Amino acid sequence: MTQNAVHRYDVIIIGVGGMGSAATYHLADRGLDVLGLERYDIPHEMGSSHGVTRIIRKPQYEDPAYVPLIRRAYDLWRELEAETDRDLLNTTGGIDAGPPDSRVFAGSRESCITHDIDHQILDASEVNNRFPGYDLPANHRAVYQPDGGFLVPEQCIVAHVEAAQHAGATVRAREAAEKYETLPDGGVRVTTHKDTYEAEHLVITAGAWARKLLPSLEAVAVPERQVLAWLRPTAPERFHPNSFPVFVHDTGSGHYYGFPRYDVPGFKFGKFNHLEETVDPDTFSREPNSEDEQLLRQYAERFFPEGTGPTMRLATCMFTNTPDDHFILDTLPDQPQVTVGAGFSGHGFKFASVVGEVLADLAIDDRTDHHINLFGLDRFEEA
Repeated sequence: MTQNAVHRYDVIIIGVGGMGSAATYHLADRGLDVLGLERYDIPHEMGSSHGVTRIIRKPQYEDPAYVPLIRRAYDLWRELEAETDRDLLNTTGGIDAGPPDSRVFAGSRESCITHDIDHQILDASEVNNRFPGYDLPANHRAVYQPDGGFLVPEQCIVAHVEAAQHAGATVRAREAAEKYETLPDGGVRVTTHKDTYEAEHLVITAGAWARKLLPSLEAVAVPERQVLAWLRPTAPERFHPNSFPVFVHDTGSGHYYGFPRYDVPGFKFGKFNHLEETVDPDTFSREPNSEDEQLLRQYAERFFPEGTGPTMRLATCMFTNTPDDHFILDTLPDQPQVTVGAGFSGHGFKFASVVGEVLADLAIDDRTDHHINLFGLDRFEEA
């Protein structure tokens, strides 16, 4: 392709990870001519959409406003499974636990009550007896919700990309977008290290790299280094998906999350915001170290003592955090042809299926029927 023969698409998506793959699918499924550009492989382990398993849960302690979106996300994940014949969503039940006044427990309970979500309130002994892999302290309480579970993120991305390609989308991996510019006719031009492309609309779902394309996001979509551990349980049967719910746990001094054994021979868990390290996604240390391992092992030794055998795997990923930990889903006010999905703050992947639908709505119609007032860019101007 030469500069004089630039193909004009309806929409270009920059970043074909969790959110971008879903947006590519939803736009192509509506009959648009779509180009997805991904700087790495599909899927890859360089950003925020990998790690074997990702929690999905109906209670949303972050804000009850997320619940209608997660309900729609569940439906869309099941539809994608049916369309692609892939197993993407595994149900284990979910535990949101902590001291009675903790954000995780109290917020989850409020979310369930507000939106009439089926749930049970369990004290620590009830949790520990029912799920013997757990050892919660006596003063902790838990919301148990039977629909909780985990997604398989790499398979989710592959499923969205294959469905998008089946609908006619073009997806190009290992092609990094270097810049974009708006055109006098209202379109956009995207320049990669390989070529130049034009479109009527642009969707930016570049994760930790979004702020490099949009300097206006520099202070409100900040990458952070995150580390995960998989430890071999000494009682593996207690950490099987049939007997071990996914969890989010506020200890009172830290905020953790975890999963049953799946694919890797270990119990997986991590600490939200880990060591609170702001990073550059192109230069940060991707190799976990002994400090990372010890921080995580200390947590497991206290609350999941039978999950603390030999280390099976350590891995890094990134959060991209906003100041209030809520998403950014909006159209740029001065560039209405550019839509942004960013700042998912460590709790976004479960929503990817519906975020793709929202971004498609915004790109095509500049509006959506989903309630996304919480996610507007203008909230940062008001702060």
